[in-house]
Amino acid sequence: MSGTPAASLSTSVLQALPQPVIVCDQDHGIVFVNYAAEAFFGASLSVLSRLRLDDLIAFGSPIIGLVDAVRARHAPMTEYRVGVGSSRFGDGGDERIVDVFASPISEMEGRVALLFQERTIADKIDRQLVSRGAARSVTGLAAMLAHEIKNPLSGIRGAAQLLEQSVTADELPLARLIREETDRIVGLIDRVEVFGDDRPLDRDPVNIHVVLDRVKLLARSGIARGIAFYEEYDPSLPPVHGNRDQLVQVFLNLVKNAAEALVHTHKPEIRISTAFRPGIRIAVQGVTQRISLPLEIVIEDNGPGVPPEIVPNLFDPFVTTKPTGSGLGLALVAKLVGDHGGVVDCDSRPGRTRFRILLPVATAAVATANEEVPAA
Repeated sequence: MSGTPAASLSTSVLQALPQPVIVCDQDHGIVFVNYAAEAFFGASLSVLSRLRLDDLIAFGSPIIGLVDAVRARHAPMTEYRVGVGSSRFGDGGDERIVDVFASPISEMEGRVALLFQERTIADKIDRQLVSRGAARSVTGLAAMLAHEIKNPLSGIRGAAQLLEQSVTADELPLARLIREETDRIVGLIDRVEVFGDDRPLDRDPVNIHVVLDRVKLLARSGIARGIAFYEEYDPSLPPVHGNRDQLVQVFLNLVKNAAEALVHTHKPEIRISTAFRPGIRIAVQGVTQRISLPLEIVIEDNGPGVPPEIVPNLFDPFVTTKPTGSGLGLALVAKLVGDHGGVVDCDSRPGRTRFRILLPVATAAVATANEEVPAA
């Protein structure tokens, strides 16, 4: 696909695309992949060019049939929401959901170009926005009911305290139970009321590595004592425009969740990584331009994983896998990340759970107002 100026330009355009592109011949042999495809399948062009499409795509995938249909009809076709998984490449054989756009190359008989558009991040962002809407519903509920519920609860607690002073020894545990359960309900309402705090954030350019180092120090001193931490930081990350204390709360909640999931894990590990991922942009209500979210922070543990049936609703209020959990920790994480203009998603399987946060960078004007010292 080179040799002439036009062909060279075409190749350069294909290499510049952020979506993976593969060209296969009439025998399903791979004759070209762009840089995005190399990253997507985790192999170089020299390796991929020795394979057939059948080697790269899992057995039974509709992609093979799509290629044959495009070649037979001499017309472009699209297959939506196709699972792409391979035992040869990828992260442990994970299946990723993609839309596949296939088109014949008229100048090259029998050759078909495939473009993959991964659906995973789009679907997860959609779920995150839905979860954010659920958090707003809890906000309205908290504002309406908190005062009305706390008033009778204070009366019940006071009555329980009086009973503790006058009941017999056999009845005393029951009176204490009433008081303790009343305190527990009040504490739950206090946590729900956090969702109703819509005051504007005091934001500054924040070095995310400073935040993560603080979280790691707090975790090692308490909830994550005895757990091995590993960091993979990109030292060139620009600052995020955010509130340092709330960002500490976000990542401390995620590390706490990871630590609690590792209680029965042999050689428990928590990995924290940061990276710059250009190309992720979302539309936000009230903003005409799409917001870029290039800062990626991942909290990963090697615990048993989250049950698959819970993952789609993991950030909804009152959804939890813990017998004594309230289900508000991750909902609060979703709210705080949303307040910063970002999104959070979860990818889980037995032996690996990843929480990924995408955040916007501070603008150049804001960044120069309060420079941070880069983390080592």
